[in-house]
Amino acid sequence: MIDCEKYGIMFDPPHVGQIIKEEYLKPLELSVTEAALNLGISRKAFSELLNGKTGISTKMAIKLSKAFNTSIQLWLNLQQEYDLYHTLINYEGDDVKTIRA
Repeated sequence: MIDCEKYGIMFDPPHVGQIIKEEYLKPLELSVTEAALNLGISRKAFSELLNGKTGISTKMAIKLSKAFNTSIQLWLNLQQEYDLYHTLINYEGDDVKTIRA
C-alpha cells in the first residue's frame, strides 16, 4: 500500500455514481429510468454506474456534462480521483526502481 497523502490524496473520494445520485437525481427528483432515457443509455447500465459497479468513460462524461450542464472535465476528474485512490490503496508494489538522470 502506498501513502496516499504523499500524492496529495487526503480522503477516499466518493464514486461518481454516488455523486450523480446525491447531487443530481435526488434534487431534480429524477428516477433512474428517466435519467437513463435522457442520457440515451439502458437503465441497467445507469443503475450499475449509480451503484458503483462501473465507472464512467469519456463518452459518458460527455453525456453527463450535456445532461447536467457541467463540464466534461468535472466527470473525468471525479472518476480519475476515485480510480487513483483505489489503485494506490491496493498497490502491492513491484520491482520498479527509481530512475534518476
